[in-house]
Amino acid sequence: MATTTAAVTLTSDLLSDNMSVSASTTCMKAGTTADGLDQMRMGINEIPTGTNFDILNADATNADKGTKLYIANLSEDETYYVIVTMDAKAIGRLYGGPDGTGDWMFIPWSMDDAADDIEIQAYTGTNTIEWVKFHENEVLTSA
Repeated sequence: MATTTAAVTLTSDLLSDNMSVSASTTCMKAGTTADGLDQMRMGINEIPTGTNFDILNADATNADKGTKLYIANLSEDETYYVIVTMDAKAIGRLYGGPDGTGDWMFIPWSMDDAADDIEIQAYTGTNTIEWVKFHENEVLTSA
């Protein structure tokens, strides 16, 4: 059985007391705690300013399956950013950072219908975007 575990640690000194929160989860197939996600698809794309890039297309045959999506902006200029949209609604803005340590996101993705496509549009410079889709039960077909 494949095992994919996601972990995040948040620390902050915004309050008078320091805050620290840690969480992790093992990514499982939908409706089970015994079977891990067993497939992945990944890529790195260069997205120039003004370009709207359809990074992943929803597929109704994979609706209600376990799917997690990681997206990171590897651009080294902190003024470069992209806006991530799903179903034509903005869900996040990812900025680049020094040495490729820019913003990232890790989200569940339902892929309910074709409208749930994940798109990225660059607003400043050519952004380097890395993405990984962890999922189950995708059947590849030949063209």
